[in-house]
Parts: sequence; structure tokens; C-alpha cells
Amino acid sequence: MGAQWKQKWRELAADQKGKMVGKLVREIQVAARLGGPHPEFNARLAAALANAKKQSVTRDTIERAIAKGSGTGPDAVTYDNVVYEGFTPHRVPVVVECLTDNNNRTSSEIKVLFKAGSIGTRGSVAWMFDHCGMIEAHHPDSSIDAETAALEADADDLEPMEIDSEDGTMQSGTRFYCASAKLDAVTKALKAGGWIVTTSELTYRAKDYPELTEQQREEVTNFLQSLDAHDDVHRVHAALK
Repeated sequence: MGAQWKQKWRELAADQKGKMVGKLVREIQVAARLGGPHPEFNARLAAALANAKKQSVTRDTIERAIAKGSGTGPDAVTYDNVVYEGFTPHRVPVVVECLTDNNNRTSSEIKVLFKAGSIGTRGSVAWMFDHCGMIEAHHPDSSIDAETAALEADADDLEPMEIDSEDGTMQSGTRFYCASAKLDAVTKALKAGGWIVTTSELTYRAKDYPELTEQQREEVTNFLQSLDAHDDVHRVHAALK
């Protein structure tokens, strides 16, 4: 075999990077379509651009994505947001958000993935989640109290988290939750308070989390990864800590 595995690894890495860039570009397009092409007035677009730049997406690619999504370019595109619900193996509820230009294709392919996931099944689970706004952010001043910031920004809840810094290390951050209608306002309030926002999006927050063994967790994670790898899948929300 020699060093052939290295080439295979490079091909897999390039494929994964291509899929990641595709998802980032699609998020930019949708954000621009929903809130307009100007990030200073569109919190979701601003967060999408920050993520894209962090992953080294080129300026030309970003500008084309904004033009396509906002309809200001010659090849404007429209994606439908489609949501699928079901259970992973071991009955963990999952909500899958897709952005697609072909509902029939996406629906049939997602059904195949659920069937292929052993006992992964389709079913109604949205009631097991709260549909809300979610902002991930960190503050340059570590002495800033996140609970006070949440109250001032009118966020409903928060939890600590870790965020990848530009130098590759992990730093402390906060995940803020709010009503879906207040996402833009809360995001702007946090920014005004000096918080650096890395994510601003609507999400599905699980109300309860099933207890799993390590083996079960691994099987659930593998199933979720198979869903997330699909080109049309935008976000996967599961009741998995």
C-alpha cells in the first residue's frame, strides 16, 4: 500500500472541507434572503460571514453568496427550509433542518438515511424541543458577568460553553437563549455590550436528554454524523448532551 492512505486521507479531508464550505455558503445565502445583504443590519448574516471567514472562505465566494441570496446578482437562488423529525437509535429525538432546491429529492434521501440508521425512525418530536433563538458569544473582558449581560440584552437563559479561538485554543464563552422573535434584538444588544458574537441563529433546544451508555452514545453520534454529512442538511438538533 505504501503511502496511498495519505492520499486517501487528503481526498477525504478535501471532501469534508468542500461540504463545510457549501453549508456555510448556503447559510449566507439564506441569511441574505431573509434579512437583506447588509450585515450591519442583519445579525444572522453577520454571524454567517464571521464563520465563513474563520473557515477561510474566499471573499469572491462570500460576495457571490450574498448576491445570490439577496437577489441582487444575475444568478439569484431560492432555497426552501424543510424540517424532518424522528428518532436516532436508542430513541433520542432529533430535528433535521434542510435547505433545498428540490423537496422531493431531499425528502426521499433523508428517509433513506433514517432507514439505514438501524432503528432510526421518522416521527413527530418537535414538541420535545423549544424553538428559540440562540447566540454564542464571548467577551474580551473575562470579568464581565454573563448573567447580567443576559438580563440587559433581554435573553431568557444562558449556559457556559467553550469557543475555538483564532490561535486554535479553546476559550470560555456563553450560549444565550431567547424567544425566536427577539433573536436579532438580543444579538445586537450583546454586540453593543462588547460581546463578540460567533453564532446567531434559530435552534431547537431539547427539553430533556435521555440517559445513554458510552456505546449507545457512540451509535447515536454515528447516526447524527450520517445525517449531517448530507449536502442538503443544514443543521441537526438532537437531545444529546
